[in-house]
Amino acid sequence: MADISTAMAKIHAFRERFETLLKSARGRTPSALEYAGTARNVLKPITDFGSNPGNLRMLAYAPENLPIGAPVVVALHGCSQDANAYDHGAGWSSLADRLGFLVVYPEQQLTNNPKNCFSWFLPEDTARGNGEALSIHQMVEHAVGKFGADPEKVFVTGLSAGGAMAVVMLATYPETFAGGAIIAGLPYGCAKNVNEAFEAMFTDRHFSPRTLGDRVRAASKHHGPWPKISIWHGSADPIVKPSNAEQIVQQWTNVHSLSPTPSYEELMGAHTHKVWNDRDGDRLIEAFSIGGMAHGVPLDLNSDDESFGAAGPFFSDVGISSTKHIANFWGLGDGFVTSCGPKIHSESFPMMATSGAIARSERKKASSSNADTSIRVDTQQEASQVVSDVIAAAFKAAGLQFSDRPTGSPTPRFSPGPIIEAALKAAGLKGPE
Repeated sequence: MADISTAMAKIHAFRERFETLLKSARGRTPSALEYAGTARNVLKPITDFGSNPGNLRMLAYAPENLPIGAPVVVALHGCSQDANAYDHGAGWSSLADRLGFLVVYPEQQLTNNPKNCFSWFLPEDTARGNGEALSIHQMVEHAVGKFGADPEKVFVTGLSAGGAMAVVMLATYPETFAGGAIIAGLPYGCAKNVNEAFEAMFTDRHFSPRTLGDRVRAASKHHGPWPKISIWHGSADPIVKPSNAEQIVQQWTNVHSLSPTPSYEELMGAHTHKVWNDRDGDRLIEAFSIGGMAHGVPLDLNSDDESFGAAGPFFSDVGISSTKHIANFWGLGDGFVTSCGPKIHSESFPMMATSGAIARSERKKASSSNADTSIRVDTQQEASQVVSDVIAAAFKAAGLQFSDRPTGSPTPRFSPGPIIEAALKAAGLKGPE
C-alpha cells in the first residue's frame, strides 16, 4: 500500500506541474481550446471513416479544385487544443491552398482525455491495429479513397502529444507515410503509462540508439524503406525536455542505419540545424533546436514570403516557419527560403538539394532562368576552371580557404573528374555525360 500511495503522490505532483506549465504557457486561465474561436473554421467533419476504435473525430481541409493524386498531410494537435485551433496556429490549410494538398486533422475528444491529449503512451492506443493509432490510419485510408489522393505521398506531423502521436504513426504504419515531422514530441515507446509519460516529459532519460531503434522495428513487420523525419524543439521548452528531440534523432538515425554524426550542421541566427543524408546526398533526418523558444510551433510572421499561421498559445513567432520548411523538406514546397538569419557557422558543403524531387525542380528552374546566358564548356580546361570556381565559392561560403593551383601556374593541382562526380553525387545531381 505504501508503494501505491507513493506512486499516486508522484503522479499527482507530476499532474499539478503539467497543469501549471500549461496555464503559464497559455498566459491565461481559460483553456486554449477557445483559441479556436479566432480560427478560419474551414475544416469539415467526416464521419463513417472506419470502426474508429480510438473514438477520435476526423476533420479535413480540401482546397478548391484539389487535383487527383494530391499529397495528404495528417496534422495532430497538442494538449488543450482542437483541430481548428491547431490549423489556425500552424497554418496548414492556408499552405494547402497555395500548394494543393489535402489536410486531415484527427481530433481528440474530452471523453478520452480531460486535457484533449492524444494517448501517445498507452499500449492499447499505440500498437498497430489498435486504438487511436488504428483510428488515425483508417482516416488516412478513407481520405485517400474519398479524395483520390496519392497513397505514396502521405505525411504526418504534430505538436507535443500530437508530435508524440505522429511518432507512433511513423513507427506502427511506416509503409503508409513517406515522411513525418515532430514538434516538441517524444520518441516511440518511451512510456507505457501516465507516470512514465510524465517522467519522459520532465526528466532527462537516455536510452541507447539501438534500444530506441529496436522499439520502432518491433512495432511492425516493415523492413524499409523508412519515412524521412524532421524534428523540431525549443531549447527552453519546460513541458517536454529538449533531450527528447535528441532521443528521437538517435531512434530514427538508428532505424535508417545512419551515422550518429550529422552530415551537415549550421547555425541559423539563434537556431541550430542538423542534417543526416543518405548515400545519394538526400536528406533523411533533420533536427532543429529553436534557440530560446518554449513549448510550441515555430512561426515566421514577418517573412517577405507569405506568412502562414498565427501567434497564440503554443505558436511562437521566432523568425522561422516550421510549416513552410517541413513542406519543403517533404518535397511539397517550391524551394521555400528557410534561413532566418546570417549563417554563422557551417560544416561540410552547403546543402544544394533537399531531396531528389527538389533537386530536379531546382535544376529545371536554373535551366530556364539561365537559358539565354548558358555557358558551353567544350574542353577539359574550361571544365576544370568552372569546377574550380564552384568549389572556391563553396569553400568561401563555409569560411574555408581554397586554392586549386600554385601561384603563376595555369595547371590545376587536382584531377577535377573525381571531384565533379563526388560533389554532384553528394548534391543529388547527375554528373556530366
